[in-house]
Amino acid sequence: MNRFCRAATIASLLVSSTEAYAQVSDSQAATTTLTLGQALQYALDHYPTVRAALELVNASTANVSVAKTAYLPRLDALWQTNRATANNIFGQLLPQSVVPAMSGPVLLSASSETVWGSTAGGLFSWEPFDFGLRGATVHEAEAGVVRARAEEGLTRLAVQNAVGVAFLGVVSAQQAVVAAEADVERREILSRAAQTLADNQLRPGAEASRAGAERAAAQTRAIQARQVLVMAQTTLSQVLGVVNGPVTANATGLLADVPTTALQAISPPEHPLVQSSEAAVALAHAREEVLAETNRPRIYLQSSVFARGSGANPDGSFNGGADGLGLERANWAAGVQVVVPNLFDFASLRSQRAAAGALTRAESARSEEAILNVTSQQRMAAAALAAARAITQNTPIQLSAAQQSEAQARARYAAGLASIVEVAEAQSLLATAEYQNAVARVDVWRALLAQAVAQGNVASFIELLRASGVL
Repeated sequence: MNRFCRAATIASLLVSSTEAYAQVSDSQAATTTLTLGQALQYALDHYPTVRAALELVNASTANVSVAKTAYLPRLDALWQTNRATANNIFGQLLPQSVVPAMSGPVLLSASSETVWGSTAGGLFSWEPFDFGLRGATVHEAEAGVVRARAEEGLTRLAVQNAVGVAFLGVVSAQQAVVAAEADVERREILSRAAQTLADNQLRPGAEASRAGAERAAAQTRAIQARQVLVMAQTTLSQVLGVVNGPVTANATGLLADVPTTALQAISPPEHPLVQSSEAAVALAHAREEVLAETNRPRIYLQSSVFARGSGANPDGSFNGGADGLGLERANWAAGVQVVVPNLFDFASLRSQRAAAGALTRAESARSEEAILNVTSQQRMAAAALAAARAITQNTPIQLSAAQQSEAQARARYAAGLASIVEVAEAQSLLATAEYQNAVARVDVWRALLAQAVAQGNVASFIELLRASGVL
């Protein structure tokens, strides 16, 4: 009779564990802020690094326009008015920028008297052709645009990868909280049942103490799981660029049946990392071309129109008042000018070209390394995806067995055929199985994301989300 009462008491207490667990699960299924697809798009629209990469592309595009302006003619204009003495002298000066030039005859004696002087003029200059320097400069600027766009694509890939990993980390943390709280609920019921039996002297007090310790340990794990969830949400907020509080993840659809469709495969040369490396090689080559064309003569067609006025006269007399402020004599000139760069720069240019060639070879080596890295990542991602899908086939079996084991342990404990240790171990197995079964599906999505990133094509992952109804 006592055994029957004890079994009925324990059964009534333990049967409610399933309902309590369902309530806990329902409380965790509330709608959250962003789905995975929304989070991926939000990051591209708002994360500062993506905006910075876009502005770098704009800057590189503007540099191309700047380089092309070298083909345009140049027109410089000048107006000058001064008050000065007129003490000219015979002799020669080496080229310099300190002593102003003078014109006019040498006066018989020096004077401190000053007069007004003025001048105005314009210089038209055009380089009709060159020996490849301007074309090389434009080519370098265009290579910079290609590099900036490749870096933008790589930045987008990195940001989407970080957001996807953080989002799925939040989903895993949510499932850990669900499993931990369900475990707490079950152990709470078991602890109350064990305490009731101990109070009625139907079970040793040691079993009630053990059940209480198991309950406290489960509560500690639940607290830790909630802490991990908050930290995961904070990380997700950071990679999304959100500063006004944590962002939670809407896992609707992610925990359903995992997709069996394969992602569209692409070759390593199409990966943004490889494209960025190849763009770096092209930019280094372009810089070599600029250095190769630097020490070439430059030919200009030039024309100048100018006029001058002065208050000083050739006989040494000076006009007073405002004489010299007006323009009295005008001239024009037109011709061809050939400018030869410093002939002694050959040593410096040779060293610069050697350095540029070494940098080009270094970028080529990095490009080869990028192809190796991408190929390895694709292989590892494929292996991880195959393992994750195999695990999803195994975890339901594990969960079913754990549920049966826990139910049998409770029944044996209710019948007095098992100790509290057996029930506690069965509940631990069940908590682990519940978490692993839920996370196994998340791990498939994580492996699919890793495969998409390894292929450099997150768009195919987003299409898979849309086809699965997760987006």
